[in-house]
This record gives sequence, structure tokens and C-alpha cells, in this order.
Amino acid sequence: MHTELVAALDIGGTKIAGALVDGDGCLLARARRPTPAEAGAEDVAAAVDEVLAELAAAGEWARVAAVGIGSAGPVDAAAGTVSPVNIPAWRGYPLVERVRRSTRLPVALVGDGPAIAAAEHWQGAARGRRAALCMVVSTGVGGGLVLDGRVHSGPTGNAGHIGHISVDLDGDPCPCGSRGCVERLASGPNIARTALDRGWRPPQDRPADAGAVAEAARAGDAAALAAYRRAARALGAGIAATAALVEIEIVVIGGGVAAAGEVLFAPLRTALDEFATLSFVQDIELVKARTGTDGGLIGAAAACRELVGW
Repeated sequence: MHTELVAALDIGGTKIAGALVDGDGCLLARARRPTPAEAGAEDVAAAVDEVLAELAAAGEWARVAAVGIGSAGPVDAAAGTVSPVNIPAWRGYPLVERVRRSTRLPVALVGDGPAIAAAEHWQGAARGRRAALCMVVSTGVGGGLVLDGRVHSGPTGNAGHIGHISVDLDGDPCPCGSRGCVERLASGPNIARTALDRGWRPPQDRPADAGAVAEAARAGDAAALAAYRRAARALGAGIAATAALVEIEIVVIGGGVAAAGEVLFAPLRTALDEFATLSFVQDIELVKARTGTDGGLIGAAAACRELVGW
């Protein structure tokens, strides 16, 4: 029985989550802070410090053997730096060195997409699969690949970053610097933006977010349904392109937007029928992630499995 724990961090544009994770992928303690995404670099780092401090106070820190970080990208796992598109103050930020210095523990860094792939391949819907694309559709859109039965994160830890495949060559500018990216059409904030542009308005007591758009879509609101169809077509085009390139057998989708259920998955299946036309990509299995909102944390811990001997 493995007694070591990993302190896992899941860093995104909306929240910084942390947990202590054991060798079976179980979360034993949690901490969370909102990401001060528009603040300065050290303010964001201070929020990371607060999450780690709360985990250290949970009573099991003596068993922690390493820290695993899954961060919105791009990341540079070799250099230990992060440059999340949705956190402007962090450009080439030396996060690994910062966390290593504060915890005095080994640190592993991966992009949030490969983290989701690691989580789903270890504990979720892609377990035992040889070739998979695992995605998170939330504030941003990320992805990771399982190839030949192993998570393939690439030299810098960003492989599978489907959110920044361009699917509309004349589309809106994306914060990444390109145009018409999958993320620009299919992320939660952009689903809400599309619905608002088409005339949808949230109920008085609800924020204008993708969850409220999904509720309206279930009730038959035309603008809400159109926003999800647009997002699904962008996702379908990106998935089909990825499948044609690396021959995946299953697509696993998690993140807050996936909570829309059939509001997203029904038009996504239609989009895959439209775009995935070659014989070897026509039978892709499409499923919802099993690790849910904990996928980023479980995946960050999975990045440390070799470090701690799990």
C-alpha cells in the first residue's frame, strides 16, 4: 500500500484549486481560491500560496512527497514556466521554482489538457484505452492525448491543445493571437457571448453564463440553442481534425460546459457526422468525463506518479 500523498494544484482562469491526493486517486483534503486573473503576477502567485498553506494545515502534509501542477496553458514543462492565455500577468512565470522553493518538494508541471487526459486514463472514461482525446470545456477549451496507451504531453507539456486549433479562418481574434480558435467559439464565456449577441437575456437572478444559456436551451430558447449549436460545430471540427491526424478511438469531454448534457452532446454528435467523414474517424466514441470537476486535480497528481512510485 502506498502511503505517500501528492499535493495537486489545478490552475485556471477562474479558480485555483488544490487537494491532497492518494495513490488511488482519492482526494483527502481540498482548498480553493478565485484566480485574480487581472491582477499582477505576484497577486496570482499569492493565491497559489494560500491554497498550499490551507492544504498544509489539513493535518497530512508530512505524508506529501511531491507537488503536481496542472495549469492552463501554454506551459513549458521543461523550463517550469507557465503563460496561461487567461492570466495575462503570467508570461513565462517560473511557477515550478516558486512552488519548489516554498514547499521544498519535487514539483511536476503539465498543461491542464494533458492533466485531464492523465486523470481520465488513470481513473476515468479512457481507462485502458490505447488512443483517446480528453477535453475540458470550461472558461477555456483544453485537451490532452493518450497515444499507444500512454499520455502524450509533448516536449513542453502542451500536446493536444485543441482549444487553439483554428476552425474559422476569418473568425474573431483570439487572445492567443490567432483567429477563429475552437476556444473562441466553444468556451463557456463565448457561448454566453454568442447567446447575448443573438438576443438571449438571462433571468434576473442569474449571471449571463453558459449554465444559464443551457437552461434556456432546454426550455427551447432559439438564441440559446443556436449558441450551443455553434459551439458544438467548433468542437466537432476540432475533434475531427485531431482524429484524422492521430486516429483516436474515444473522445472524453469534461468541464463546466459538459454539464449541459444533451444540450451540448446532441449537436456535437451531429457535427461529428458532418466533419468526421473519413472511414477511420467515423466511429469515434463520445462520452462525458468520469472524473468530473476533480479531473484537473487527479491529473495533476497523476503527473507525479513516477516521482512517488505509485
